[in-house]
Amino acid sequence: MIGFETIGNATVTCIDDKPILTTDPWICGDPYFGSWGMRNEIPSAQLEHIFQAEYMWLSHGHPDHVHAAALDRLANKKILLPNHEGGRMLTDLTERGFDVTVMRDRTWMQLSKNIRAMCISDYHQDAILLVDVGGRLVVNLNDAVERGWGRFVKKVISEYKISFLLKLFGYGDVDMINVVDENGVKLIPPAPTASAESKAYWDAYLREKVGFWTNYFQTTYMIPFSSFHRYQRDDSIWCQEYVTPLSALEATETRGGCEMLPAFVQYDCEKDSYECLSPARIEGEIQTAASFGDHWSEPLERDEISKLTRYFQSIEFLADKIDHLRFIVGGKEHVVELHSTSRIGPLRAGRSLSFEVPRASLMTAVQYEIFDDLLIGNFMKTTLHGDWGTAQAPNVLYPYFTPWIVRYADNAQVKTHDELREYFSAYRRRAPFDYLLHRLEHEGVQKLRSLIRPDSPLFHTATRAYSFLKTKAS
Repeated sequence: MIGFETIGNATVTCIDDKPILTTDPWICGDPYFGSWGMRNEIPSAQLEHIFQAEYMWLSHGHPDHVHAAALDRLANKKILLPNHEGGRMLTDLTERGFDVTVMRDRTWMQLSKNIRAMCISDYHQDAILLVDVGGRLVVNLNDAVERGWGRFVKKVISEYKISFLLKLFGYGDVDMINVVDENGVKLIPPAPTASAESKAYWDAYLREKVGFWTNYFQTTYMIPFSSFHRYQRDDSIWCQEYVTPLSALEATETRGGCEMLPAFVQYDCEKDSYECLSPARIEGEIQTAASFGDHWSEPLERDEISKLTRYFQSIEFLADKIDHLRFIVGGKEHVVELHSTSRIGPLRAGRSLSFEVPRASLMTAVQYEIFDDLLIGNFMKTTLHGDWGTAQAPNVLYPYFTPWIVRYADNAQVKTHDELREYFSAYRRRAPFDYLLHRLEHEGVQKLRSLIRPDSPLFHTATRAYSFLKTKAS
């Protein structure tokens, strides 16, 4: 068979008589300090194909895509990586003895007689993979948000008679949603399970997202992807109410002539037919935070406070956006002051954050520079202080905190203003025109979010106008 199959969370395995390529194989392990568990079993046939594949592509460093426990079982693979600036994944995997190749951006790489692949990375340390399987195009966007590569990808899609969009869609729990204001009010709307009104809100949200991107990319088919997990820690289990049911995803209306396929399929590119895969659900028990080494009553030790302070104060540009960070660990409060200066003296951003978090996972995140794992785990509670605009969780953290810490400082190992400028310049040089268009668009969207409440009629009108203009401009 020449074809592909989708299974697990964000795994697509491409076959040319034998398995050739598999992507982001989370086949075991409990990501985000045990907060997440696998939602479905991987059937034995598909698991064997993952093990047999010659190549393994890893999109980014999140543990539901590149879990250490899974890597240990896949050590014989030739690993393909995006060309991320900073090269952290390349360094980490090479040091562990893996056979690693960095793919050139926007360049086809032949993997077998009937399979070739093209990777595109972006400044957010995300990446996408285009795979030509026997003349059919698989567009694996996994978790990525379009950041300047959309026009190019649309052009490639237009060259194929049959194409498949594999992309994360959902109610939003795959990011930091445990965010509250100073009054303790959650900055995310009530869960779909709260009421019929809440269910209607989230279904409309999902319908708008799916409709926009299927209309934008104009693929033949769409396959729900990269959103199949469950919560299992007792301090994050409340997020399970925000997990998008598979039935809701598969029932969501597409646009642009795109047809929705089931999430788990085996597609034959020679016959242009598919069979549904029906992996069994995993109904795991709720586990305690302590079973993953987290004891909420444990305070930080003196040397750990110093490590925590150095970690955040080493990121120069964070002080331009945040005045201080407050950590509440084991009932004790620790403040990390951030100081931004100019020729006229100290500058204050007028905003800060408080984190209530257990000691063990916090210090692991600091030691290995993986603060995003705490955010996505959603057992850490984040409180906003000062002026953060009107956006809701998780978007409210993006202008001033999340990307600066987790994408640039942690993933790209960029810490100073000079390093940050060179970092963005490097991505600009790869595709100057696309980069410029995207940055102009991005700044406009951020401004819109800061001025208009996301639950207002004006916001929805502006969103529709943006959707129309973006589609036409591309």
